[in-house]
Amino acid sequence: MKYMIMITMNPTAWDALPEDERNEVVARIDPFMKKLTDSGELLGTQALGEPKESTVVRVRDGVPVVTDGPFAESKEYLAGFYLVECDSKERAIEIAGQVPDAHINAMEVRPVVYSSGDDA
Repeated sequence: MKYMIMITMNPTAWDALPEDERNEVVARIDPFMKKLTDSGELLGTQALGEPKESTVVRVRDGVPVVTDGPFAESKEYLAGFYLVECDSKERAIEIAGQVPDAHINAMEVRPVVYSSGDDA
């Protein structure tokens, strides 16, 4: 089963950390991803830009309307994700608890119900 582990960033909490602790968290990311890659559980991961860099597209009356900025103002935002394939939701939750910044940011575990390119 595939699961997406979504990282919800709280920039206030991140900014409040001492620089050495932030550096420690960042230094733990590559070994964490290598461990998941070696186990065959990591399918992909992406970090996302900040909401201020986003563009919102809505189609109204058949016409795309494009605006700058996030869809909704929020103190927290989707910062990235890990896509994993593992035997159970419990394992996905275990992996989410091992994400290096899980002690700072929220990790939401959600099953993937459709993935393009998968056999039907």
